[in-house]
Amino acid sequence: MTTTNTEIPALDGNGMIPAYVARPEGTPRGAIIVQQEIFGVDAGIRKKADGWASKGYLAVAPDTFWRQTPGVELDADKPEEFQKAIEYMSNHDFDLGIRDIEAVIHWIRREAGVPKVGLVGYCMGGRVAYMTAARTDIDASVGYYGVMIDQMLNEKHAIARPLMLHVPTADGFVPPEAQKAIHEGLDDHPKVILHDYEGLDHGFAAEIGSRRDEAGATLADERTTAFFAEHIG
Repeated sequence: MTTTNTEIPALDGNGMIPAYVARPEGTPRGAIIVQQEIFGVDAGIRKKADGWASKGYLAVAPDTFWRQTPGVELDADKPEEFQKAIEYMSNHDFDLGIRDIEAVIHWIRREAGVPKVGLVGYCMGGRVAYMTAARTDIDASVGYYGVMIDQMLNEKHAIARPLMLHVPTADGFVPPEAQKAIHEGLDDHPKVILHDYEGLDHGFAAEIGSRRDEAGATLADERTTAFFAEHIG
């Protein structure tokens, strides 16, 4: 079953990136790319996109695994599906994936005619948010519980636009030593804002399933909304 409603040309002209696009009423105040977790453009990611559209943004959620299997939707609460999602992430070419994000940025600015673009990503998408801030000309980025950022701190000098990272302190996928490295590497970066969430675990802002922490998600989302209002419009 596919949940995408739009196709965006890949940068190399080799294929089309499926995407779920939610459009606001009237002229968009800006655009937000909603970068999926490892579970695909599922109901939770579509809900995130719809939420941004209701706030007046053009929201675009590209299908990250389209080169492997288009239309992946997996349930985080089912162990065998969780494992399948991990496999998709392991087989994903993140460098090529950033090129796909670039293609989406170009499409938003050129085809959709929206000049200001932000990206918000979750889990694997939190890592993508960091990479996007370092490697593209996106206007602002937000990462929730991004994985492996501690291994990419050598790219921090390239971050020229605002980046916000939400870091739950009990993240099972980002151990304390990784969090320490992230703070030591980024706390004094003029473009980066870090927020810790004491005692919360990975996935605390998921829209669906058992991982959500309502208070933590509400706080993080309020911060994200204010951040994009400041930097995107």
